[in-house]
Amino acid sequence: MNNSNNIAPRVALLFIAIVTLLMGSSLYKVAQLKVSPPDKLANATGSVTSTTRQLALRGKIYDRQGRLLAASRIGIKLFVDAKEIQNVESLSLTLGEILSIPPAEIEEELRRKATKRYIVIKELLNDTEVNAIKEFKKHTAQRQCVGLEEVLVREYPHGGIGGPLIGIVGTDHKGLAGFESIFENVLAGTPGKFVRIRDTKKNTIWVSPIGLTPKTNGENVQLSIDVVIQEIAYRRLQEEVIRCNAGGGRILVVEPQTGEILAMADVLNHRDGWTQQPEDANRKMDPRLGRNRCVTDPYEPGSTFKPFIWSYATQLGKVTPDEILQTPTLANGPYRTSFDRTIRDAHYYGPSTWKNVLIKSMNSGMAIVAQRLSYAQLQEALKRFGFGETTRVGLGGETRGIVTNPSSWGDWTQTSVPMGQEIAVTPLQMVQGFCAFARDGTVPQLKLKPSTDEDVMFIRKAITPEIAALTRQIMGQVMTEGTGRNSQSDLYALFGKSGTAQLPDAEGKEYFEDRYIASFIAGAPIDNPKLVVLCVIDDPDKSIGHYGGVVAGPVVRDVIEETLQYLRVPVSSEFLANAN
Repeated sequence: MNNSNNIAPRVALLFIAIVTLLMGSSLYKVAQLKVSPPDKLANATGSVTSTTRQLALRGKIYDRQGRLLAASRIGIKLFVDAKEIQNVESLSLTLGEILSIPPAEIEEELRRKATKRYIVIKELLNDTEVNAIKEFKKHTAQRQCVGLEEVLVREYPHGGIGGPLIGIVGTDHKGLAGFESIFENVLAGTPGKFVRIRDTKKNTIWVSPIGLTPKTNGENVQLSIDVVIQEIAYRRLQEEVIRCNAGGGRILVVEPQTGEILAMADVLNHRDGWTQQPEDANRKMDPRLGRNRCVTDPYEPGSTFKPFIWSYATQLGKVTPDEILQTPTLANGPYRTSFDRTIRDAHYYGPSTWKNVLIKSMNSGMAIVAQRLSYAQLQEALKRFGFGETTRVGLGGETRGIVTNPSSWGDWTQTSVPMGQEIAVTPLQMVQGFCAFARDGTVPQLKLKPSTDEDVMFIRKAITPEIAALTRQIMGQVMTEGTGRNSQSDLYALFGKSGTAQLPDAEGKEYFEDRYIASFIAGAPIDNPKLVVLCVIDDPDKSIGHYGGVVAGPVVRDVIEETLQYLRVPVSSEFLANAN
């Protein structure tokens, strides 16, 4: 009795297992025939499978505060299969009403491409249009000729702010310029796909797990750029370029202690009738495709270059800050070198201290001390601050600037470079080298991403902390007693230097007599620097203004003030009474 009771359940379980096995085998065979049928069967039934691509979202781009700068979403494209159309006029009329497109235009396109299986009618539909097309497909005999396709859409919430810096993606959603291109390997996702088994009416009856490849969305990227600071810098730069009718302008804002780039902008201003203007053909196609001239285009820095040579010569002991140099008076000027070169100053002060040479931006004093240095020592100064090599920040198209080769170096070069002549630098190189004065004499690695305590680093030691502090203090006097007086802030104590260099001709052999590159670089607050800002104004209209301290200096001052207030940096102690 007990044996009979035990046998029955076992038989039932065995029967169920056999049936399950047979059914599974049958389903597997069906699936196999559907996915990979024999050639004869495939030829008789036609294609029974279709592969659907799964779009992977591109990673998002955020600024340093977590504000969204770029993001992707899935959009819907409308296309038509011309071979499935039953009535062109009727279809054109319906689609025209839904899409607010003249039906005649749609009909003309469909008839012109009557043999095509894929005709795009509209690249991106809105939600109302998508719903209307879906309703149309439900209630029409022409449903097979109209298709909706998922497409990736890249959106930039802040519009044009930082546009050329952020960049753009192409139709394949790959980065073409800017950060979109730089971080392509991180941002790009990997699309997936799955195989659908369909019946003769093209209805999906099963999705094969064999043909499933999951998609992988791209990773997000956070930048060191702050969109608020970017807007401040771009707005103020553009205002000045327009005000002084310049050919263009560039600006960089950097946090010197970490090397993080907070803002970077580049403006062009086409002027009818002007020759040799900065141009960029790619910007005419799309502003986001233009080259970043802060990275690619070197310029002659003029007197903004003097602090680098001044500090290194002082460190070498070739001169002391209080040594009086025999710089010329107005009566006996200009200065003539031992090899009979004439060096002119904007103003003649007579014998002056080495400190005053920097404050008053005296070319003669720089030439006198430069001749005390060997060629190798002056060349070493350039290397220590990073000139003649890229910053390795990772921005595409970065150039090394122009430095005379040691084999071609002579007395003329030796006395030109300390004045910021016969050398060309990129804005990136200038802000990176100038950060040494805002730090302890070390040159930081510039960065495009926010830093952590672990990755703050410097490239090399340019000068000692004592010389860095001394040079910074004297550049503070430049702002109160020298060429920076018109650019001094009422809120923060700045240290900086102006530059006004003649614009070289296209061949680089001669200079225009009345066209200039005006620049200004400064840091603040002087006792605890939080920012370094450089502004370069390309070829300002001389009838309006062309000196660096007059044209570029106020831009730097205004950007520093607005940015430090935005960052809630306290007003410098000596200005507290005025601020209140």
